[in-house]
Amino acid sequence: MAVGRRSVLRTGALAAVCLAAPAVAPPAGVAAPPEAGTPELALSRLKAGNDRWVADRATRPDVGAARRVQLAGGQEPFAVVFSCIDSRVPPELVFDQGLGDLMVVRTAAHTHDALVVGSLEYGPAELATPLVVVLGHQNCGAVTAAVECLREGRRLPGHLADIVHDLRRPYDEARRQGVAPGQLVEATIRAQTRQTVAALRGDRLLSPLVAAGRLRVVGAYYRLDTGEVTFSD
Repeated sequence: MAVGRRSVLRTGALAAVCLAAPAVAPPAGVAAPPEAGTPELALSRLKAGNDRWVADRATRPDVGAARRVQLAGGQEPFAVVFSCIDSRVPPELVFDQGLGDLMVVRTAAHTHDALVVGSLEYGPAELATPLVVVLGHQNCGAVTAAVECLREGRRLPGHLADIVHDLRRPYDEARRQGVAPGQLVEATIRAQTRQTVAALRGDRLLSPLVAAGRLRVVGAYYRLDTGEVTFSD
């Protein structure tokens, strides 16, 4: 009920602001973004952007001063991307999107705790963002280090050990698949993505949105060598 009361109060406050504020036209030179109000349209927009990235035809849309001015009063991101911190996997570039298009949350191997999940909940629960993408990637360094430590029974220093601990379940799933030793890292990456997607679909705030068709949570995999993202449910 607490969430419901906050939603009512927030909706009332927003309505009051909208009634009091005059309509503001977009700044000159800023094109209206493509529609992405449904999970399907949002996913199509990401796929189209990645196609441009792969073909080396990225447009880098809406990154100038006019776009900054347009967004100063609020934001309407059409997707949340949860990805690894790897410097070779910047979601805005990988999906060829501009300022204000994506909410991006990044941790090592997209490991997560309560604070991270709260960040992922924010877009769908507060801004009606219709899509969450969990993006794993080829040759993930965090997963590689975790797999080596788990194989050898070693412990990494500091909070790096927490990353290894969080990757234990996907590592165990990958081992149960009986993959060859050389494929264990990639199998762990994909297992981590699947488990993260499942956890988010079952999240207390997100699952009602998924059930109502207002939100889609999907897994994805990025190839460093080609730039291609493949999606899976």
